[in-house]
Amino acid sequence: QVQLVESGGGLVQPGGSLRLSCAASGTLFSIDNMDWYRQAPGKERELVAGINSGARVNYSDSVKGRFTISRDNAKNTAYLQMNSLKPDDTAVYYCHADGVTALGWRDYWGQGTQVTVSS
Repeated sequence: QVQLVESGGGLVQPGGSLRLSCAASGTLFSIDNMDWYRQAPGKERELVAGINSGARVNYSDSVKGRFTISRDNAKNTAYLQMNSLKPDDTAVYYCHADGVTALGWRDYWGQGTQVTVSS
């Protein structure tokens, strides 16, 4: 069984910063992609940023230049540094990862962490 545990969410003022972490544990032989999604009330879940095993990254247009995704392969952990936060960034942020497990290729979701940007 594989678990993704997110941390680092909270309340921050506009213009502030937060750093999210996503730690993967369990019988995961290798992790291919680690991504961050978010879902605001009444909206569909959307991809925010992704990073693959070769450290290639991609971002949604709405966060380019403000968010940075990174990963520590030794720790099976991904990070999302969020700067210049805006009220529109308010959402539940979910970590997603895929890779090879004892059961073959699988993908997993974390439980989500709330990010609220408000004055």
